[in-house]
Amino acid sequence: MSDDDHKGQHFATRLSHGGRAGTRIHGFVNPPVHRGSTVLYPSCEARRDAGARRFEQFMTYGTQGGPTHYAFEDMIAEIEGGTRAMIYGTGLAAVAVPLLAFLKAGEHCLMPDSAYGPARAVAEGLMTGFGIETTFYDPLIGAASLAALMRPNTKVLYLESPGSHTFEVQDVPALAEVAHARGAKVLMDNTWGIHHFQPFTKGVDVSIQALTKYVGGHSDLLLGSATVNNDADWQRLRSASSQLGQYASPDDVWLAMRGLRTMNVRLKHQEQAGLEVARWFEGRPEVLRVLHPALPSHPQHALWKRDFSGACSLFGVVFQPRYTIEQLFAAIDSLKLFGIGASWGGYESLALPTTGFITRNATSPDLGGPTARFHIGLEDIRDLIADLEAALSRLG
Repeated sequence: MSDDDHKGQHFATRLSHGGRAGTRIHGFVNPPVHRGSTVLYPSCEARRDAGARRFEQFMTYGTQGGPTHYAFEDMIAEIEGGTRAMIYGTGLAAVAVPLLAFLKAGEHCLMPDSAYGPARAVAEGLMTGFGIETTFYDPLIGAASLAALMRPNTKVLYLESPGSHTFEVQDVPALAEVAHARGAKVLMDNTWGIHHFQPFTKGVDVSIQALTKYVGGHSDLLLGSATVNNDADWQRLRSASSQLGQYASPDDVWLAMRGLRTMNVRLKHQEQAGLEVARWFEGRPEVLRVLHPALPSHPQHALWKRDFSGACSLFGVVFQPRYTIEQLFAAIDSLKLFGIGASWGGYESLALPTTGFITRNATSPDLGGPTARFHIGLEDIRDLIADLEAALSRLG
């Protein structure tokens, strides 16, 4: 059974059977790890022919990937509803390479003010040095206001929905329509959406994910992906990736493929657990508001409900303004089951203060009180809430 044969099946089935040789075979259920740098050919003519097809999942050199990469790329592309995916050694590489692939000196990029901090750093650092200008815009901008920001040399509209730390949900179809009408490509960080947001049905050209998170699932690997939906975009992305020497370890790719097999079960549990904890926070007197798009109280809940089929377990909490950041630090420090760390999406719960770590120049970073971001893992919800209750009691 080929991967194409699974496309009509449900998500959990596709995760279990994709990237495998099939069920009616003799051999191990999991595909092996293929490691290597040198690729040998039976003749000079065969090597010449392979070189002409080096972006077509045909091994020419170790940096072009191998069977382990190809199987995983096909699975990621299929999950996102695209045709081809490129795997990178980190999520940040999956952000930087597409930006550099679709922009050149003298061109202009539009990026939401809520973008992932390292993505912002690429725009303000490397891209500036390459002569590429970036304008940061309000993530809640409407189509008409976005059109006013577009220039003749605007070649990329970058989206991130929901926004990093502040969880604004963007109207992706409306914004993508404006960009395409003016000849710009639409790149989107879809890490929070995973498979709940189908980017290519909403006007996205390149969908970016940090596979480090739910795909890996066990906080032990670094990977990223960029998925496209046509051959022209694939050739441009693949060429830039090759020229920049981007390559992902086959061992990490194999681990991520293993993570994919159980991701559906983990996601369902963590989605419900995240919502339960978020609702618990909403009922606490110490809390001003909860930043979770799946809650009816979220300002863009209607957009989330229209465009997403589910949610992940990452959300923000804004505490009452009477508390200081030092009080919030003390409360988080007292947590026993929540680690203090940034890379969410694993099996473990995390708490991270975000006040003072939010950079904005088009919108205000002030959310009304000290803020923290929470990721809910696979622990028992009763234990997590008991831990949080004890921590919040320290706020007074």
